[in-house]
Parts: sequence; structure tokens; C-alpha cells
Amino acid sequence: MVGPHLIYFSDPMCSWCYGFSPVIEAVRRAYGDALPIRVVMGGLRPGTEHPMTPQAAREIAGHWSHVHEASGLPFDPSLVQREEGFVYDTDPAARAVVVVRREGEDLAVRYLAAAQRAFYAEARDVTSGEVLADLAADFGLERERFLADWADEVAREETWRDYATSQRAGVTGFPTLVAGPNEQGVYGVVTRGYAPPEQVLAVLKDWISRIAA
Repeated sequence: MVGPHLIYFSDPMCSWCYGFSPVIEAVRRAYGDALPIRVVMGGLRPGTEHPMTPQAAREIAGHWSHVHEASGLPFDPSLVQREEGFVYDTDPAARAVVVVRREGEDLAVRYLAAAQRAFYAEARDVTSGEVLADLAADFGLERERFLADWADEVAREETWRDYATSQRAGVTGFPTLVAGPNEQGVYGVVTRGYAPPEQVLAVLKDWISRIAA
């Protein structure tokens, strides 16, 4: 991207990122195309193969309650609490965001929020290509083309490059929101971790006033 923009390090299956989704929407409403957002997949639990234990499912449901308290967003833990054990592999959903991103940065931001809502509020299995394709179709993408692109090795490699970018940037937790560049070409952290919309918008307002001075 050229000019001032935001880089949003996130993951579709990160509960605090789901909690942060209204904040990202508030930024989109406030600034629109004047401050575009690029999403970079952080890689929360890519490649997980083993089902969650009942204890892990209970612990994660408890964690989600904290996000609910902070954000007010709804949660339905029934998917992760199913008897056979849910495999919490974040790579399929992250790859879906990467594929959608090819159609536009803003579309990727909106698709990310839809995938988060589907998983956390609607208990839909976003490790499933069929579910991810249904979500893509809701945004006007051709379903079969999406599935073919999503299953392709090129998309896998592109997604893992996102994870590497996140690691090189020193991102250790999600959500992380970065703004830049300033006149010196420097990027600065807007927030590491969840923050309420009023706080994030205040930081951005101050940053924009300084780069415009």
C-alpha cells in the first residue's frame, strides 16, 4: 500500500480478534478509503491435528466469556464442546481470508469479520471449506472458483508467508494494529491486544493530525 494505512495482524479463530471486530468496523466507518486496512494472518494455531479435550473445551469457553464481557459480542461454544472433539486448526479459515484478499483489501476485512461471527456467534465450522465457500458466496465470490483457489498449494504458501510476516514484525499476540508510514517511513503500534473503539479512534486521530501537520 502507498500512503498512510493500517496493518491489522489478526486470525479468524482468535476470540479477542472477534471481540475487536466492532473496533475495526468503527475505523472503517470513520475513515473509509482515506485510511485503508490490510489484514495479515497471524497464524494462531495453524496445522493443529488433534481434537480438543473436554477440559480444553471448557477452558476455552471460559476464556470466551472474558471477551464477551469486554466486547458485548455473543458467543456459542457448542461447536468446540461437541463430544467427538473439535480440531482447532486455524489455517483453513486464515487461508480463506488470504484468497478473498486477492479481490480487495476491504473485502478481506469484511470477510474476516463474517468468518469470526460464523465461528463464535453461530457455531459454524470454519475449518470446513464448504462453510468458508458459503461465506465467500455471501460476498459475491463464485463458490467453485473460491474452493479451487482455497485448496491450491499457492494459497497455502501465500498464507504461510503471512505468518512469517507476522513473526518478522515481532507480533506476539492478536489483535495487533499498526499504522504508517509517517514522513520518515516509520510504522507505529496503535494497539497490541484488545482495546475499545474510543481508545483506538483517539490514537488514530492523534496520529493523523501529526502526520498532516
